[in-house]
Amino acid sequence: MEGELLSVRNVAEYAYCPRLFYLMQVEGIFVPSSDTVKGVLVHRRVDKPSARGKEKAENGADPEHPKIVRKLSLTSESLGLSAMLDLAEVSGKNAVPIEFRKGRPLRNVNNSTCTEHSSSNGYEREQKKAWPTDRIQVGLQSILLEESGYIVKEAIIYYAEENLRLRISVDDSLKQEALQILEHAKSCAEGPRPLPLINDPRCIKCSLQPVCLPDEVNFQLAMRKSDSISPRRIWPPRDDGIHVVTQQDGVKIGIRGLELLVTDRDGNKVKSIPIANIESLTLLGKIQLTTQAIWSLVDRNIPIALLSSAGRLITVIDPMYPVSADIRRMQVRILDEPTKCLELARSLVSAKIANQRTVLMRNCKALPREVPTILASEIKRVRESDTVEEVRGHEGKAASIYFRHFHSMLKGALAEEFRKNGRKRRPPPDPVNSCLSMAYSMLMNESISALRIAGLEPTIGGYHVTRPGRPALALDIIEPFRPLIADSLTITCFNRGELTEGHFLRTSEGCNFTSAGRKNFFEAYHRRMNTEVTHPVFKYRLSYRRMLILHARMLVAWLIGEIPDLSFLTTR
Repeated sequence: MEGELLSVRNVAEYAYCPRLFYLMQVEGIFVPSSDTVKGVLVHRRVDKPSARGKEKAENGADPEHPKIVRKLSLTSESLGLSAMLDLAEVSGKNAVPIEFRKGRPLRNVNNSTCTEHSSSNGYEREQKKAWPTDRIQVGLQSILLEESGYIVKEAIIYYAEENLRLRISVDDSLKQEALQILEHAKSCAEGPRPLPLINDPRCIKCSLQPVCLPDEVNFQLAMRKSDSISPRRIWPPRDDGIHVVTQQDGVKIGIRGLELLVTDRDGNKVKSIPIANIESLTLLGKIQLTTQAIWSLVDRNIPIALLSSAGRLITVIDPMYPVSADIRRMQVRILDEPTKCLELARSLVSAKIANQRTVLMRNCKALPREVPTILASEIKRVRESDTVEEVRGHEGKAASIYFRHFHSMLKGALAEEFRKNGRKRRPPPDPVNSCLSMAYSMLMNESISALRIAGLEPTIGGYHVTRPGRPALALDIIEPFRPLIADSLTITCFNRGELTEGHFLRTSEGCNFTSAGRKNFFEAYHRRMNTEVTHPVFKYRLSYRRMLILHARMLVAWLIGEIPDLSFLTTR
């Protein structure tokens, strides 16, 4: 952070929560919420810059009619601080900073202190105060104004919910408190990410909670000391956004107003989708996407994945999410250590084999009794392995046993064909292999997005070998999810008749989906990703899609040393 200016708004958040300040200032993370949207509406007028604002400020000499300056930008190189004032009233050399807030002021009930509001009986009086973060913010703004040559005696905080202008006296104590918070914030920015608050009620409404993971981190730190606490369910169990998949050749996607417009070859409207509801866009085959649509999607942090018609991931147009250099640096350092790679490999592969065992026991009625025992012993050997190569050997043995019995979980003639072919790809020789390959490609696409959101580099892995153009870490993190999502999806689709022989086209280049087959596959895939499942450690339920993001976030916490162990999803 050396040489970088701190934002006054972010520094004020330090008084609220040091970890929140670090995530916003150092890692550049911001997650909108209903509160931030309301705040934007409150600021929609004040955020309009004043015409010739600087000239008005300099020439405003009438104390009874001060000049109004909106969005006044201030910078101090000596303090390493910058600010954008909502509004300032300027009269000659006197200035009054005004900060707009959407909510209400802090309330204290006091029986003796004279305050602004009294109850009807006169015994109880209510005092309205500025929140500590708001005081610090206007205090730092006042210091910047004084450094620019103005005299600041008071500041105003406007609380829109009560239409209240609360006057704050700008004295030495306020400025001293603000400078002290600034120094603490600078020290925080130079150090590691602070630990989260413990069981704090403020976390429940914080939009950065899915990034900060306060209960999850504290729970894993306290697990070895006590089992009497458990994480609160403050994650939304799933996102309700739309994950759009387009797979008809010749279709064109553009933007019209606030909608994504899909048209056919002749320019006729096929569908329109509100862009505010879209979470991701996946294009299979020869689909046209306009530059304007790309801009609109990327501006809203919506990733765009391009796949071949056979489902192979070609590339991802990924929005430039805030990337923490510290997280990337720790990723490279930690995953360059053989002991840490071994620890990651043990966690991933033991969870994967456990899930393969569960899928077999659930769906294979004629499963030999010794198979679950053999897979359980492989899990034990994985956990006792001394090298990553040993882990790979046990994973290969477990996979051989698993796919040897995979056909037993399927019904009909396609099961026998898969038994003869086994698991094959590039190209897949039969419908079952084709469906598995498509599901794995989609799962890897989801994993890349989850890792990008968490600030990790998908190409630098710890278990899979890192090669040019290979998303090694994405391949790492999906290992426990392969049996639960891709394999279970394939079994369900064929056994329920959602996919049949008629949904595939066999050519010399392999077996691929027809358009109708892809449509049925993606309907089933999105149903599966929205299925809620219980986390084995935290005991709350999340959709598989949110589970992927949670695991990516927990991987970050492990890489930077916040949690001692990794726990990947397993089901019973």
